[in-house]
Amino acid sequence: MIQVIILLSTGGANGGGYEASKYVVIAFHGGVLLMHAILNSLPISVLSFFGQLAAAWNIVGVFVLMILIPLVATERASAKFVFTYFNTDSAEGINSKAYIFVLGLLMSQYTLTGYDASAHMTEETKSADVNGPRGIISAIGISVIVGWGYIIGITFAVTDISYLLSSTNDAGGYAIAEVFYQAFKSRYGSGVGGIICLGVVAVAIFFCGMGSVTSNSRMAYAFSRDGAMPFSPLWHKVNSQEVPINAVWLSAAISFCMALTSLGSLVAFQAMVSIATIGLYIAYALPIFFRVTLARKSFIPGPFNLGRYGILVGWVAVLWVITISVLFSLPVAYPITTETLNYTPVAVGGLLFLAVSSWIISARHWFKGPITNIDT
Repeated sequence: MIQVIILLSTGGANGGGYEASKYVVIAFHGGVLLMHAILNSLPISVLSFFGQLAAAWNIVGVFVLMILIPLVATERASAKFVFTYFNTDSAEGINSKAYIFVLGLLMSQYTLTGYDASAHMTEETKSADVNGPRGIISAIGISVIVGWGYIIGITFAVTDISYLLSSTNDAGGYAIAEVFYQAFKSRYGSGVGGIICLGVVAVAIFFCGMGSVTSNSRMAYAFSRDGAMPFSPLWHKVNSQEVPINAVWLSAAISFCMALTSLGSLVAFQAMVSIATIGLYIAYALPIFFRVTLARKSFIPGPFNLGRYGILVGWVAVLWVITISVLFSLPVAYPITTETLNYTPVAVGGLLFLAVSSWIISARHWFKGPITNIDT
């Protein structure tokens, strides 16, 4: 996002704009992670303020953009185009509408991940047994409703899909950036307004990254407290402000190191990150599966529960995750080569193999489950 903002601010791809190299992009990534780590090192009260600011920024920003962009655009799509047109024009060798629809689910499923952050923050949340589940449900509900409105608003400003995806446009093929930029350029002769709108999105993404580091550091803290990570005593230490400071900086450092693989091989990097969506949903589904099977009789519900619908919703969730795990392992481009192969099954399978092997060989002999520290 920073890269394309700089590109458009300096003239665009067709006007001699500055196109950052992969090394500069990595430097941007490192700088952003450094800011995320610093913010997550602050007391939880300060982090809570930024979390509330992020929520307000996202909601207000989305409403502004979904109204402003189609309003400014001189050419608008018809309602028939927005609600009935199915685009099958792609350079990926896929023309089947059903197949395209299935692959399109991946982005929406990915967008809805991250709501588990409410669970990871429960130890720092008041009335967590009620507010934790409320946070999860409200995050999903708001994302679905506001996100759908945002997509509709932006789509009204789309008239030439093939050009938006072309690397020859001013944004170098970054579709949303081109939509914003052209909307203002066509109206005012300058795309500055579009660049500012991109800035609004960039800030929202920055807050998302900040929340990701928060969530990841709390997971690292919890795993290390249970003795499930190498050098566990180091990572579950908290400072005087009750912040797991070492886990925060570990999360940022690993995120940076993982991105370094893109410098050597983009295929290797994409193979690694391809696990993101399926990996998260499998992690969500496993405890639900055990809740509706092994623990169906023994599970004691908390104050916030789904009552008699809990088992039904649980099975629907498990079956849905199984379905998307299969769908998202399908090839995303044809013909299939080493460059276009979907490495998700390999990545997920490899991770599961390592986890199960670790359990069989070692962990089952010493791991006793989560350690409670309520008394302390």
